[in-house]
Amino acid sequence: MARLSNIHHNVAAFLDMLAVSEIGARMLKESDDGYNVIVGGGRFDSYATHPRKLIEVRPGLKSTAAGRYQLLARYYDPYKSLLGLPDFSPESQDAIAIQQIKERRAIPLIEMGHFTDAVNACKNIWASLPGAGYGQRENAIAGLRMAYTSSGGTLIA
Repeated sequence: MARLSNIHHNVAAFLDMLAVSEIGARMLKESDDGYNVIVGGGRFDSYATHPRKLIEVRPGLKSTAAGRYQLLARYYDPYKSLLGLPDFSPESQDAIAIQQIKERRAIPLIEMGHFTDAVNACKNIWASLPGAGYGQRENAIAGLRMAYTSSGGTLIA
């Protein structure tokens, strides 16, 4: 569950859906709700900063993705500075993900319950979203919608 409490319930549910999409429901249960996960399933011990570990995911694909939303190391410092964040804590990770969603102009879509439109707006950020096109595993929209509604997200009728 997202740790920031002063956010719209649909935004919190969207963050939870992103975590399921990026990390998987099982990994969320086996970790600190995904906040301490490194790409490939490893863990890191300190939230002082992004772990910046380069992991070979498969031959030809290396990544520094870490945290609940699998943020790449190269994006951490700019977002930390932009948002005035102290660390890579769960709250900071939530704030960065929300900022990324804002940059895609998807917050109003999420708040109004336009789930599929919001996913489409954010697919260039998270490789696991349908249609991302990064050559990695993409999740089906139906399963993501279920994760979103299971986390309390509402859809337009």
